[in-house]
Amino acid sequence: MKKFNIRWQLVFYDIILFAIINLFLFFLSEGFEDLSSLEVIIHSAVAFVCIFAVRFIGNIYQQIWRYGGIQCYIRLLMADAVGFIIDYAVSLLLFNALNIIQPITVLYILSLFCINLLASLAIRMVYRYAYKCANDNTAYGRFLNVLLKVFSGAKVNGDVVVKDNKIKIAIIGAGRVGVSLAEELLANKEAAYVPRCFVDLNVDKAGRVIHNIPVLLEDEANLEKLNGLEVQEVVFAIPEMDGEKKKKQYDFYSKAGYKIKVYDYPHMLSASKKRQLREFDIEELLFRKPVVMFDQKTNDYYKDKVVLITGGGGSIGSELCRQLAKMNPKTIIILDIYENGAYDVQQELRILYSGEVDIRIEICSITNKKALERVFEKYHPHIVINAAAHKHVPLMENNCIEAVENNVFGCKNLVEVCEEYGTERFMMVSTDKAVNPTNVMGATKRMCEMIVQSASTSGKVKYSATRFCNVLGSAGSVIPLFKKQILSGGPITITDKRIIRYFMTIPEASQLVLQSGAMAKNGEIFVLDMGQPVKILDLAENMIRLSGVHNIEILETGLRPGEKLYEELLVKTEELDKTSNSLIFVERDRALGNEIIEDKLAKLENACLTGDDDYVRKVLKEVVPTFKAPEDVNVDIETSEDAKKFVLA
Repeated sequence: MKKFNIRWQLVFYDIILFAIINLFLFFLSEGFEDLSSLEVIIHSAVAFVCIFAVRFIGNIYQQIWRYGGIQCYIRLLMADAVGFIIDYAVSLLLFNALNIIQPITVLYILSLFCINLLASLAIRMVYRYAYKCANDNTAYGRFLNVLLKVFSGAKVNGDVVVKDNKIKIAIIGAGRVGVSLAEELLANKEAAYVPRCFVDLNVDKAGRVIHNIPVLLEDEANLEKLNGLEVQEVVFAIPEMDGEKKKKQYDFYSKAGYKIKVYDYPHMLSASKKRQLREFDIEELLFRKPVVMFDQKTNDYYKDKVVLITGGGGSIGSELCRQLAKMNPKTIIILDIYENGAYDVQQELRILYSGEVDIRIEICSITNKKALERVFEKYHPHIVINAAAHKHVPLMENNCIEAVENNVFGCKNLVEVCEEYGTERFMMVSTDKAVNPTNVMGATKRMCEMIVQSASTSGKVKYSATRFCNVLGSAGSVIPLFKKQILSGGPITITDKRIIRYFMTIPEASQLVLQSGAMAKNGEIFVLDMGQPVKILDLAENMIRLSGVHNIEILETGLRPGEKLYEELLVKTEELDKTSNSLIFVERDRALGNEIIEDKLAKLENACLTGDDDYVRKVLKEVVPTFKAPEDVNVDIETSEDAKKFVLA
């Protein structure tokens, strides 16, 4: 009932405006002395009917003007333009065809419609402005409250939350995204936040105001100024901000004690996500733009293909399934020994794609060659991606035989079955730890790379391997561990405060595998330029600040078995070949002959039969010449010239 009254109240105001403007023009304009009172009434009635009939037909009075954007004002303009044309046509008809009244000039009709339109727009703009800005206790705010009550009859002071009860924020970025956030908060009476200032780098915006919110230059937004504005939290609203600049600002505000949030703008999100004001994501601690590697050629390559993913229920394997599902493959086969993970991915994709993508599950181990043969006989996959592996470094140090049997001989089984069943392409998921490995896991992955490269020299299948670094948020990674430790009240444990690692997100790692596999010719080992590495100590400190929990201690526990202080640089461009993607490179590495690989595998197989982990580790060092003891490479970072290259400022 209230909406009905407000709607007709606006109609009433428009009628009053029309009457005043119409009388004003008739009495002050020349050339209307000869018109009779009846003719004045007829002209006025025709104009009135044309204006308001078209406005009602165009649903002008159905719009909620407090939220009205430019589209609402354009609709009003178009409605009145149509009304003007109809009024002029009717006036000509009444004069020429029916000869009922004397004509009036086009200038008069145009003046009436233009002035009436401007007046109608003005009262709507005043109403919208009053609604958005009448929520403070200043004299100006009280004046706007009165205006708003006149327009709508609303009890403004009872409806609008006073700003003092809201969380006061500074918005980093006075561009389209930041202004959109401010508008959304000001328009929402129930919002828990109120913007107190913008912080921007653009000197042209400095000293100006947007929606009565001051714009400060970055240099002006010091702690004294922010405290004066009673800022409690800081919101990043610049999606394209440079990584180094974002890190600098993040460090400044977080060290000052401000809670930091991020505003997701609609065009930055997928269809399944909603716009939101949210906490800083762990992935954003990389302080660089996420690397997006897909192109149309990659999409086209996987379209209508049968793709089998081993380890498809794991962190990387499941994301590979998600990325592939977007490319319209014929079938995705999730092969895993752990049925729960595979089932979860299958159900997720079935719900998301409503059965449009054929998702199959096969439960078996890659160490079981007979089971693999049954799967290949059933599906005859075009593409096989091997993401199944034991990857936990310390655990594999104590389970060397299992690491070799699963990682090395599982890979060997897949290569042989792919050749037997005519697979087009085999893609091996490898790791940066395969570069000069200091642990069993890295050494087994390096052995897998050698198997794949050797097979590329004689087999019918096209082979490739893709190395990536530590994956944020994957099972067994440092991020989930830190989260659990923070939730339990600490302490956070790190093995060595000097440790440095390269990081990528799970989507980045999956996209790297898929694109490099699509561009592979045969036998390549692909690596990715991941920019600057990250100190694990900095990562832990940032996560503590993000959590908002204080007094979390960071303990140093000592390096684990097989652990390096720093990983080898993934990309030394002078030693690598470029690809069509500027961030993906190919390592120059010569494939070993089949006889050499068979000899290495035979030695490993015989060693595993002994059941002696230490002996298997010894043989693994023999067959992987680059496998070194960690103490040989974990030199003092402060004195080693080689290691200094990895130290962050």
